[in-house]
Amino acid sequence: MSLHIGRLREGDFFHLNFVCMAHNTIRGAAGGAILNAELLMKKGWFS
Repeated sequence: MSLHIGRLREGDFFHLNFVCMAHNTIRGAAGGAILNAELLMKKGWFS
């Protein structure tokens, strides 16, 4: 998982303000599908 931070600046109420974007493809649905396929393969569901 990666995280990108931009527009870092000094804030009024909090000490810092920033914008962030997270990329969760590996840990999300795609990663889950790969783990399930590997488990089914190991249990012999595929020939």
